[in-house]
Amino acid sequence: MAGDSPKKIFKMGLWEDNPVLVQIIGICSALAVTNLMLNSLIMGVGLIFVTALSSFTVSLIRTFTPKHIRMMVQVLIIAAYVIIVDIFLKAYMPEMSKALGPYVGLIITNCIIMGRAEAYAQKNPPIPSFLDGVASGLGYTLVLLIIAFFRELLGFGTIFGIQVLGDWWTPWTIMIMPPAAFFILAVIIWVAKNVREKEKREDKKKGQVVSQ
Repeated sequence: MAGDSPKKIFKMGLWEDNPVLVQIIGICSALAVTNLMLNSLIMGVGLIFVTALSSFTVSLIRTFTPKHIRMMVQVLIIAAYVIIVDIFLKAYMPEMSKALGPYVGLIITNCIIMGRAEAYAQKNPPIPSFLDGVASGLGYTLVLLIIAFFRELLGFGTIFGIQVLGDWWTPWTIMIMPPAAFFILAVIIWVAKNVREKEKREDKKKGQVVSQ
């Protein structure tokens, strides 16, 4: 809420309430653009930009926005920032714009952005809302890059387009296909869930020791 520290906001967005690993939202683009790390990075940066500034703007005008049209206002704000990202990519990174295809435009429908605008920015001041948007975007980007790391490495033998594995490596064709992203994401979610549960058990034990 309004009293959240930046540390708590980033801890929630990156780990405890990660939009992909915990909330299981925004996974369409997470599965679609993760065949290459550079694609994932650009998509992640674009989403951080849109989420952070959308949350900031929604928070800034929250007291002036009639409740019955707030969702339409939020979509309009998000669409404006997505258009900026789309225009920038087409102007300065045309090849990347083509590689990402329609998924840049689909940022508008990404549940992460609307979710943070409605759940956090609508109830909190602009600066915490901006940081919350950045944290959620970073959490999303981190998951994308982890998935893309394995897919690009095993599917192409490269990392960010740089050849890492030599001629001895036989590329795994399945890794550059969409099903691979499902399997990798499932494993990441499973590992993250087990780590969080272990942390909770340890915190509970510490609390019992302190109470004694």
